[in-house]
Amino acid sequence: MDMLVRGTEVMGKFGVKERNLEGQMVVDFAKRMNMAVVNTYFQKREEHRVTYKSGGRRTQVDYILCRRGNLKEISDCKVVVGESVARQHRMVVYRMTLMVCKKKRSKIEIEKKTKWWKMKKEECCEEFRQKLRQALGGQVVLPDDWETTAEVIRETGRKVLGVSSGRRKEDKETWCWNEEAQDSVQRKRLAKKKWDMDRTEENRQEYKESQRRAKREVSKDKQKAYDELYTRLDTREGQKDLYRLARQRDRDGKDVQQVRIIKDRDGRMLTSEESVQWRWKKYFEELMNKENERGKK
Repeated sequence: MDMLVRGTEVMGKFGVKERNLEGQMVVDFAKRMNMAVVNTYFQKREEHRVTYKSGGRRTQVDYILCRRGNLKEISDCKVVVGESVARQHRMVVYRMTLMVCKKKRSKIEIEKKTKWWKMKKEECCEEFRQKLRQALGGQVVLPDDWETTAEVIRETGRKVLGVSSGRRKEDKETWCWNEEAQDSVQRKRLAKKKWDMDRTEENRQEYKESQRRAKREVSKDKQKAYDELYTRLDTREGQKDLYRLARQRDRDGKDVQQVRIIKDRDGRMLTSEESVQWRWKKYFEELMNKENERGKK
């Protein structure tokens, strides 16, 4: 491919011959998806770059694409001479070294809030009254300075009622597990780790038994939690639990994807965001304004 044309940011300097329409479509796709054409980044003899050879024709039509962020992990890419995947096409191979590391989960910090909902309990409410009266110096009537009074009330609430952790609460279905189920799951994980380190039959049987026990405990607790949920659906706490389950099921069923490329009426690939939106607009205009064939009859 000729490197004097546009698209050099996704290609190296070692292409073969000039770029045709199909080659430009590959470049447009790579640009749109932020990828790189690996074949063109490694200097090889022409024999190790040509992927299609027939008679007097020698060209490069088979490519390997990767994300630009992973390009530094690829150390070599070439054509295997003498090997063919399809008729007249040669095999393209590359060497890639992957660094496997555990991804740290980012913690989302939110504002810590005073647990005012504890005021529903009579003992918490009475303790709050006593502490607030002491903080105000035993006065029955509140002072005229409202800002000072409000700060005293907030500070007393934080001391008596406590504050939230500031971490985001995940809507997992483990909310119904009790301590026995959590202990069973933890023992199952430890047994799995032990079996991974030492693949003996004894460790395997121990892991299988702990797995069955954990599954039984979780199923029992889940059934018990659902029975309790059904009996208190009319209460406010029951509705919160129901909404939590609904949000979790809705999130698990979603397939988060985004359409970045689409073909126009003539089959050409559209890569820019404006052209993709324009094509969808035209498609739905034709779809909604098309006369029904049965209506004509």
